Amino acid sequence: MNKTDQLVRPNVRALVPYSCARDEYQGENGIFLDANESPYGPLNRYPDPLQNELRTIISSIKGVPVENIFLGNGSDEVIDLCYRIFCTPGRDRVLLFPPTYGMYQVSAAINDTEVLKVPLDEDFDIDLERTLPLLDDERLKLVFICSPNNPTGNCMNQDRVEQVIRSFKGITVIDEAYSDFSRKSSFTEKIHLYDNLIVMQTFSKAMGLAAARIGMAFASENVIRYFLRMKPPYNISTINQQAALARLKDLRQIHVQTDTIIAERIRLAGKLQSLPFVRKVYPSDSNFLLVQVEDADRIYSSLISNNIIVRNRSREVAGCLRITTGTRSENDSLIKELEKIDL
Repeated sequence: MNKTDQLVRPNVRALVPYSCARDEYQGENGIFLDANESPYGPLNRYPDPLQNELRTIISSIKGVPVENIFLGNGSDEVIDLCYRIFCTPGRDRVLLFPPTYGMYQVSAAINDTEVLKVPLDEDFDIDLERTLPLLDDERLKLVFICSPNNPTGNCMNQDRVEQVIRSFKGITVIDEAYSDFSRKSSFTEKIHLYDNLIVMQTFSKAMGLAAARIGMAFASENVIRYFLRMKPPYNISTINQQAALARLKDLRQIHVQTDTIIAERIRLAGKLQSLPFVRKVYPSDSNFLLVQVEDADRIYSSLISNNIIVRNRSREVAGCLRITTGTRSENDSLIKELEKIDL
């Protein structure tokens, strides 16, 4: 038994996964009388349970072998599976760095996993002095690191992140949902070095396929094996797989749109910083800006009344709104409404 197997819940190690019809016969042609499907209709057949065509294309784009790739029904499925695979309910713990993405804590509650928290430092980075002593806790099984972080927008210091991975015997999960908007290197380049590393990415942000709900996990082949064992048989529909395949046919368009969003983010930050009630626009490696303002509740309500919807993150970061970068015209409409506000 290797180190990764020892981290997995015993019942998961012993689990015999459900074998669906498309697992037992993977051919594309024939008279299919094996899965109790209807013989009629354009979508009458079950989807490929392993998403082989899509994973192969992702492999060529990301430079990661197919056997190191898992596709989930959004990154939220990947997060939930991390808990279900590695955390025994009522006993184990997870470490989070708030303020951060809320689903880590929601999934912990669903899976009855105790949450430990080390707040980010004043630069919204990992506080190693407070973090490293916690990594020796035998009940601590998962650490989630969001980089670029939501809602702060910044990347974590990569040396600090790697020190956490090296120091921790459990599983470190790095959520790179916004990494396409950053110039930092991806931790997918490190999965061959660390058996305890899982890197998440998504089709929901730069790919523009939030409605398709496709999340990606990159990890050692052994970790991916447990994800495949635990997932529902047909977790990603044929329609969504086809949408992702179509999107990946034009990588140039994706790059152009991503560069446009980054340029608009920079322009929008400058416009926001010039407003008299804006105290600070935080640096961003993502497709959004965290903006500290005077009277965040009032500004938020004023924008809502004019059908401009941002996120009020004051509960997570005092006095802050989180503003997604839209099109140039959308951003101009936002600034126009903000300029009307008199505090």
